[in-house]
Amino acid sequence: MYSGKQITWLVILRVAIGWHFLYEGLVKVLNPGWSSLGYLMDSKGFLSPVFHAMAANQGVLSTVDFLNQWGLVLIGLGLVLGALTRVATYSGMLLLAFYYLSHPPFIGIDYALPTEGNYFIIDKVFIEFCALGALALFPTGKYIGLDRFLFKK
Repeated sequence: MYSGKQITWLVILRVAIGWHFLYEGLVKVLNPGWSSLGYLMDSKGFLSPVFHAMAANQGVLSTVDFLNQWGLVLIGLGLVLGALTRVATYSGMLLLAFYYLSHPPFIGIDYALPTEGNYFIIDKVFIEFCALGALALFPTGKYIGLDRFLFKK
């Protein structure tokens, strides 16, 4: 079993990441003019043609916007509430992988969107991805969260 301190810090990490996802999602949902168009068009790297194609097709763009907005909200809620935490962590990792691949932090790549610093390979998206990977291995929602009730044996 885990100690109380281990569970506490894992739950704090889960809730903090959940809050970040939830807030980012709500900001997008509550802004009727928000679109991922600019972000997708700013993509560079070996997968940029895929992201540019997503932005070029209005139907695909609308789907990407919807999935991004509500994916962030639902992943955030799952992590904050400890509900379906394994699904939330892996879904969050998938979304972060798309973010990382669309804007890889490699030498010689400059983006129009402002950044908070200079990164090389490891950036805050990658770190949050790794933290979610660690959280996926620890069922904290079964200790402190709604998973305790959802998956009662």
